[in-house]
Amino acid sequence: MFRRVFERWGLPDHVRVDNGLPWGTPRDMPTELALWLIGLGIEPILNPPGRPTCNPRVERCNGVTQQWGELHRCADYRQASRTLARVARIQRDEYPAIRGRSRSEVFPELYTPRRAYRQAAEGAMWDLPRVDAFLAGKLWRRRVDCNGRISIYGHGRTVGRAYARQEVSMRSEASSRCWVVFDDHGNMIKQLPVTELTRERIMALAVSRRR
Repeated sequence: MFRRVFERWGLPDHVRVDNGLPWGTPRDMPTELALWLIGLGIEPILNPPGRPTCNPRVERCNGVTQQWGELHRCADYRQASRTLARVARIQRDEYPAIRGRSRSEVFPELYTPRRAYRQAAEGAMWDLPRVDAFLAGKLWRRRVDCNGRISIYGHGRTVGRAYARQEVSMRSEASSRCWVVFDDHGNMIKQLPVTELTRERIMALAVSRRR
């Protein structure tokens, strides 16, 4: 879906999303979908939980779309898809929204993508250092299990049995591509190579270990 939208309208600078999978959570690390967007140079912005007023235009647009399209009357997904496309076209190209003129009349430049995207060229556009730079400096909490391991994207990584059942912090170091793990006193415990976040895994949305 993202690729189709990007090919039509180009790459945005930001994508505002709700909390929870597959989008992300403000309390933990970016999801693989968020990492893929970051690699394309798109920053995901997470809405605060339970705060629709932080995203009023989109919320209002959703309400108008449901009213105009009467999606509850659609027989199946295909009809709903056609209805949404028709409603979007009317809102964009026909409805006199701004001093009697449609949005596309007032903002014709939006039809020319500022940051063009083609799926065939995604490999050349996608950049792993953008992901490393985005993660650098951020801090995440982990609890060490009874075997001295912590979980990073569902992968068990050993920090040592001496820290079993303790709370630790970790951050990403872009220059060395390591997770740096600290105890509660700020002492470095261990450096772990960032093996989870490879270019191939992120682009395939296969970072997290599935149970």
